[in-house]
Order: sequence, then structure tokens, then C-alpha cells
Amino acid sequence: MQQGYDIVIADTSCFILLNKIGELELLKSVFQTVCTTSIIAEEFGNPLPDWIIIEELADDHTFQVLKLETEEGEASAIALAIEKQNALLILDDHKARKLAARLQLLYTGTFGIILRAKQNGIISSVKPILDKIAATNFRFSQSIYHEILSAAGEK
Repeated sequence: MQQGYDIVIADTSCFILLNKIGELELLKSVFQTVCTTSIIAEEFGNPLPDWIIIEELADDHTFQVLKLETEEGEASAIALAIEKQNALLILDDHKARKLAARLQLLYTGTFGIILRAKQNGIISSVKPILDKIAATNFRFSQSIYHEILSAAGEK
């Protein structure tokens, strides 16, 4: 499968959500290597697995400008994507996704990763994972739930 990126950069919400449901290793299964920033690692609050590479930002100016439009973690992820170029961002925050789109950056969300895991044969069904997420404090609509099930060929 041809991928349109050289690096995967994850934001805090992805780590928190997948860790909360015991599925953090899904990231490794889908991407092998995932990068993040030290700001995001600190926000996560727990040690990250050693397959997650923590990158420092080379340009603080871009980060400071992006912080004017979104939260610190998301701003650091987007700044790193700009520095690395050809990156796939994992963002769940709507405002951060809109900013990434305006900057013409490639992004997906945690649900996109779950769907990709199903498409790649890593998991047999997205429904059990979506149901585990629904049991947490992460809020998403029933229409999103059904949209992901439909995209995965499930009901």
C-alpha cells in the first residue's frame, strides 16, 4: 500500500484514548514507528513505549504562532509536521484539524487509525473498539459511530 507520508506524529488525545482502552499497541501495529513532541509526552503524563520517538522542535517561532490558534500539544504536533514536511498527523481536536487543513497538512484521527487497522487486517472488527471508547468519557456522536462501522463494512 502506497503511503503519502514519511513520518507519523500523534497528539495527546490519541495516546490517552488508546491507552485508556488498552489499545495503545494498535498504533505500533498500524505504523511501526510514531513520533510525538516532548510537550505531548508531558501532557500524556505516563511513560510512553520506547517505539514512540520523542522529537524536539527545531523552530520555536512556528510553535509560538500556532499556539495562538490551538492548544499547546496540538500546536507542537502541527509545528513538528511543518518541520518534517511529508507527515501524517493524528489529531482528534476539531480546531486543530481545521488548522491542519488550512495549512494543507495530512491528518487523521484516532477513529481513522482504528479503521485503518481493520482495512490492514490487524483487527477483525472495529465495533468492539468503538464500544470500549463509548464506555469512556470520550464523546462522539452516534452518526460518527455508524459512519465508522459502515466504512469498515460492519453494522
